[in-house]
Amino acid sequence: MPTAQDIHTLLRFLSQDAKVPLAQAMGKVKELQKAGLGTPSEIAKSDIESIKSIFTDEKIAKQVLNTAKRVSKKRAASDTPSITTPKKSKRSYGSPLSPPELEESLALPEPCMDEDVLSKTIVYTNRAPLVLAFVLTLIKYTMPGQPLSSRLSLAQAVVSVNSRAKAVSLGLESGNRADEEGWGEGQPVCKIMGREIRVMKRWGYQWKEMKDYDASIESGGGTENFNEQPPLWGVDLEALKKSNGPVTPGSASSSQLPIYTAHSARAYILRSFGSPKLESEETEPSPANKKSNAETAVVAEREKNLGLLLGALELLLQSWSTILTKEELDKRAWGWYVRIRPEVESGVAGWGGKGNVKLADILSLRRQETR
Repeated sequence: MPTAQDIHTLLRFLSQDAKVPLAQAMGKVKELQKAGLGTPSEIAKSDIESIKSIFTDEKIAKQVLNTAKRVSKKRAASDTPSITTPKKSKRSYGSPLSPPELEESLALPEPCMDEDVLSKTIVYTNRAPLVLAFVLTLIKYTMPGQPLSSRLSLAQAVVSVNSRAKAVSLGLESGNRADEEGWGEGQPVCKIMGREIRVMKRWGYQWKEMKDYDASIESGGGTENFNEQPPLWGVDLEALKKSNGPVTPGSASSSQLPIYTAHSARAYILRSFGSPKLESEETEPSPANKKSNAETAVVAEREKNLGLLLGALELLLQSWSTILTKEELDKRAWGWYVRIRPEVESGVAGWGGKGNVKLADILSLRRQETR
């Protein structure tokens, strides 16, 4: 049975060496160990199809496999563990697309608001992407002036901060958080779902016609502080800490700060909500063309499930948004999430574990109108 140290070592390899986002790495540790791929050397001896069956994204699967081979090769040549030092490279967060085109490229499945369908739907997932979906929808009501790109970035920031805190509480990570050591000091702070997130203001980012932008703000209600915010990026303080600068309070341009990118958050959420039958059933090897068709069907099923989940969350938040302030809505959101999150084993054993989420449970949290 894997020990806490085994889990910690594998998680460190995925997140630090293979550069897999921490929240995603958490969700894959248990699957890798179940498949007999609990160490870099075991992963290195595997093949791309085996890795891809776990990570689904071919690019990330190749990244994990190639890193495992490189790390294993270095360790074979020396008795001392190999430590991969992050390369200092110039990171760019810009896009050749215009703001409206960027927002369009991030489009998610349309939320399904059919209560009959939602009440019968169950999705199979782990907790991190559920937090992401919850925050993504919550921000529409608490910060209505934020475009989809900002909502994705901010939601991923909340997931990462929450995952880091959980990892520390389980003993899988140690040391102070980046914000506790002063990284990001001087950057604005935004409190979302009970978590304080350092943000970067995107001055001049006009993502739709100004008259439409003004109308969306005016219709949002709530406190003026939220409405006056320009579009935001969530700042990745842990990445800033690992790169060792160069930004310090009062120096350099904030454009050099690493951020949680909208496209990576979108890719993560699109592939995270399966159906219980699809996720739990074992399948026999099939010819390449049949396998390709099956994979396409799984992708379509997950995107459909995301639309259903987003619809249920919309109905929940809509029901309360008319009587609660934005601050009150934000305060209540974590409690709602806790009540509907998938059940997993306690402690380290449940790290990254998956379970069922009944959308009927989300609908049951809606405000009951009195007559």
